[in-house]
Amino acid sequence: MRTAFTDLVGVEHPLAGFNRTPAVVVEVSRAGGLGVLGATMYTPDQLDAQLTWIEEQLGGRPYGVDVLVPARSRTAVGPDPAIPAEHRAFVDALLEKYGIPPLSEPVDPFGRIDASLETNTSAGLVEALLDVTFAHRPALVANALGTPPPAMLERARAAGVPVAALVGKREHAERQLAAGVDLLIAQGTEAGGHTGGVATMVLTPEVVAVAGDVPVLAAGGIATGPQLAAALALGAAGGWAGSVWLASHEDVAGRAIKDKLLAASSSDTVISTSRTGKPARQLASAWLAEWAAPGAPAPLPLPLQPMLVREAWERIDAAAERGVAAARDLESFFVGQVVGSMTELRPTADIVRDIVTGCEARLRELCGR
Repeated sequence: MRTAFTDLVGVEHPLAGFNRTPAVVVEVSRAGGLGVLGATMYTPDQLDAQLTWIEEQLGGRPYGVDVLVPARSRTAVGPDPAIPAEHRAFVDALLEKYGIPPLSEPVDPFGRIDASLETNTSAGLVEALLDVTFAHRPALVANALGTPPPAMLERARAAGVPVAALVGKREHAERQLAAGVDLLIAQGTEAGGHTGGVATMVLTPEVVAVAGDVPVLAAGGIATGPQLAAALALGAAGGWAGSVWLASHEDVAGRAIKDKLLAASSSDTVISTSRTGKPARQLASAWLAEWAAPGAPAPLPLPLQPMLVREAWERIDAAAERGVAAARDLESFFVGQVVGSMTELRPTADIVRDIVTGCEARLRELCGR
């Protein structure tokens, strides 16, 4: 299937697969889509190593990189930010209530410097991550945090790399177009992670209507062939899928959270600020319920909330993997409403093939062939 997106990035199928796991990125690209690595959790050295490995595996096939580049640089808040004592006490009491033990040693399976988005979007680190990204050969760089600043766009133009940006409203798309992005990703409220309140079915044609010659990918609710076909019918040049890869063998999420995802229905997600300080769709759990209960403090704004809860989540993840039942009750992860269609773990390549062949079959049906 050839679209403006496949022409832009040089792939066979109009499907982008976003994931933080390099092996997922490789398998999506090998299967003919565009694997896109979530880069912000890595240090510059780690990102360099991951992109080097990805390129070695792909042998010239295209891949993308997703970064969080704020339009206005954040300044570091220091090692001991002013987090209210009330919030620290609430988190401590919550962990005690559920019997979550302290860590025996630091646990950070993804190699992040800091789970705080403050650290990951501070000016110095962002610039270093972009240095690494443009020193490699990505076919696309996506910015998931507002309008890409002019300096990022200038660097991308100089490197010959198209820039994509995620939008949740038509007004967002208009700002991105004015800035000069090459691809818009219309992310509906069904999506996992940070998301707005407009559904993909409504948002995609609104964005397409203002995009002109700039191609649009539909995101949120893209996990099957018919859903990709629906995105194309809405005028999108393809689909951007994220949550579906959590049900792959290659994704690095622990078995405890994967078991919860496979057992969940499409109604088992909640939009909450309790993990990052910004609205994000996640798997419903006791953690989210505790933060929404009467008497709970309001979550802090980004970047303080992720700094507050980082260690708590490391403790929860570690305990859940050891089979602590209460930790599994708390366990959650960013995931969209497509979680209800995730019933078994499969190879990433099989997921790509099923989406593509299912899309082609549905399009033939619609054309009466």
